[in-house]
Amino acid sequence: MKLLLTSGGVTNPSIRSALVELLNKPIGQCHALVVPTAQWGHPMCGPASVRGLLTAGPDFRHLSGLGWASLGVLELTALPTIGKERWVPWLQEADAILVDGGDATYLSHWMRESGLAELLPSLPDTVWVGVSAGSMVMTPRIGASFVEWSSAPDDRTLGVVDFSIFPHLNAFPTNTSAHAERWAADLGSPAYAIDEQTAIKVVDGSVEVISEGQWKKFG
Repeated sequence: MKLLLTSGGVTNPSIRSALVELLNKPIGQCHALVVPTAQWGHPMCGPASVRGLLTAGPDFRHLSGLGWASLGVLELTALPTIGKERWVPWLQEADAILVDGGDATYLSHWMRESGLAELLPSLPDTVWVGVSAGSMVMTPRIGASFVEWSSAPDDRTLGVVDFSIFPHLNAFPTNTSAHAERWAADLGSPAYAIDEQTAIKVVDGSVEVISEGQWKKFG
C-alpha cells in the first residue's frame, strides 16, 4: 500500500501533486472509499462531523471534496458482521482509502477487529490518504497525550511505518513546537511533527516529506 500521511489533508498543490503521482492518474478518474470510524472514538466528534465528511462538505474539501470520480463509505465497525466476501472486493476496486481523524487508538482497534489491517499488504497499488488520526494509526505509537478513547489500553497503533507523527503543529495552543519536543522526548523513537501544509509520502519503505509549511524530524 502507498501512504500519504497528512495532518490536514490535501491542502496545497505540492501535496496534491504527490497524491496524483501515487494514484498514477487524475483524481477525477479515481474511486475512493471514505473511512469515518476514528471520529466515533473522539469526544469532540459525532454525527455532525461525520455527516460533513461523507457529504464532502466545505470542511472536508481537502479530503472527500477533492473531486473524486466516486465516493463510498467504509464503516469499519460494520465489517465484522457482514462477511469478507462482501467488503474485500470493495477495497480491491478502490483507488484510494480516505481515512479521517478522530482517535487513532479507536481506529487501530477497529482496523484489527474488522480484518482491514490484515488485508493492507495485499493492496500494493491502493493509496491510503490519512488525516490526523488517519495518519497516526499507521505509526507504532501516538503518545499518551493523543489518546482520547477511554477504553484504549495504551498508545500503541499499527506500526506499519517505523516513525510517529505529531499532527497540527502550531494549529492549536497545545500543539506548539515546545509540545512536540516534549512529546518526542517521551516517545524516544523516530518521529515527525507536521503542520497542515505538510504530508509524509511512504512507498516501499521510502519516506519523503512533502511540505509548503513547517515540519520537524526527531530522532
